[in-house]
Amino acid sequence: MTRDIFEAEHEDFRASCRTFFEKEVVPHHAQWEKDGIVPRDLWLKAGEAGLLCFDVDEAYGGAGVKDFRYNVVLSEEQSRAGVSGPGFSVHTDIIVPYLSSLATDEQKQRWLPGCVSGEIITAIAMTEPGAGSDLQGIRTTAVDKGDHYVLNGSKTFISNGINADIVIVVARTNPDAGHQGISLLVVERGMPGFERGRNLDKIGLHAQDTAELSFTDVEVPKANLLGEEGSGFISLMMNLQQERLIIAAQAAAVCDLMVDLCLEYAKTREAFGKPIGKFQHNRFLVAEMATEARITRVFIDDCITKHNAGELDAMGASMAKYWATELQNKLVNQAVQLHGGYGYMMEYPVAKAYLDSRISTIYGGTTEIQKEIIGRSLGL
Repeated sequence: MTRDIFEAEHEDFRASCRTFFEKEVVPHHAQWEKDGIVPRDLWLKAGEAGLLCFDVDEAYGGAGVKDFRYNVVLSEEQSRAGVSGPGFSVHTDIIVPYLSSLATDEQKQRWLPGCVSGEIITAIAMTEPGAGSDLQGIRTTAVDKGDHYVLNGSKTFISNGINADIVIVVARTNPDAGHQGISLLVVERGMPGFERGRNLDKIGLHAQDTAELSFTDVEVPKANLLGEEGSGFISLMMNLQQERLIIAAQAAAVCDLMVDLCLEYAKTREAFGKPIGKFQHNRFLVAEMATEARITRVFIDDCITKHNAGELDAMGASMAKYWATELQNKLVNQAVQLHGGYGYMMEYPVAKAYLDSRISTIYGGTTEIQKEIIGRSLGL
C-alpha cells in the first residue's frame, strides 16, 4: 500500500531505523527476553544513532524536529522487527514530552540532553495497586515541607521502571482538592527512600522492564516539581492524545505484519498436496485480514496527519486506540490459528506477537475507557 503521508526524508529515516533494529536489537532480543530487560548500552547506541527524542529543541541537545511522523516511523519499524523490548517509544513519545512542555529552563538543561543521548532513561509512575484509569483515586502523597516535598506511596506496572534514571511521579499534594490536588514530581535515581521492587513477570513484552516502585519519606526538592503545583491532572490529560495515537500506530503496524506473515505462510505451507492459501477458507481469511488492516491504516494515517496539524481531538485519539488495538488482537489470533501448531511455537513471530499484543487494549487506557470517552464526546 502506498502511503502519501510520508516524504523522502521520512523514508530515509525509516531505513536508518530498520538497519538499527536489524543490527543492534534482533540478534540479541531473545536473550534480553530471558533477562527481562534490555541493557543500558542499547539506549546509548540509540541516542548516538539519533533515534531518541528528536523533537527536543536544539538548545537542549535534540534535533528540534517537530514532526510526529518520525515518531511513527520509529515505532512502526520496531513493531515490524518484532522486538518489543526497547522502551524507546515510552521514553520519546510519552514521557519526555512532559519535560519539554512543563519543565523550567533549568530543569531542561539538567535532564533533556541525557534523554536525547540515552544517558538518562525515563519512566512515568501513574498506576498504583488500587488506582489505574481513575487518576483521582491516587493515594501517593507529597507533603510540602518548605524547600522540598516528602513523598510516600507505591506504584506498579511502571514501564522502564528498572532502568529509569528519572521517574515522573503522579502524587497528591492536596488531599482535599480532588483532581486539582494532583502534582508531578521528578524523582531521580539514588534519592534515599526510592526503591524498586520486582521486575514484573508479564504475559508478553518480556524484554521490557516493568517494575513496582516504592517511595518512603523521599525528600524531593521543590526544584523537581514539574509544572505548577496542583496542575498534574490537567497536564496528564494534555498528552493522552499522543500516547493513544502512538499505541494505535504500533497496533496498525502489527496488523500489517500479520497480513504479510499470513500471506507468505499461505503461499508456502502445503497441505493435501497444495498451498493452504488455495483452500477457500484460508484465502477468504487472508483477504479479510488484508482489507481490515488497510482500512485501519488509512484511518490511523489520517489521525497522524491531524495530530501533526494540532487537530486530533480526544474522541479521534480514543477511536484510533480502541479500533487499532482491538483489530491487532483479532489478527494475531487469526494468524496463530492459520499457522496451526507452528503458530504456537515461540520461534515463530506470530506466537511472540500473540503474547505481546494482549496488553495493547489495556495500557494507555482500556478499550472500555476509550468507548466511554467516545460515547461522551458524542453527547451520550
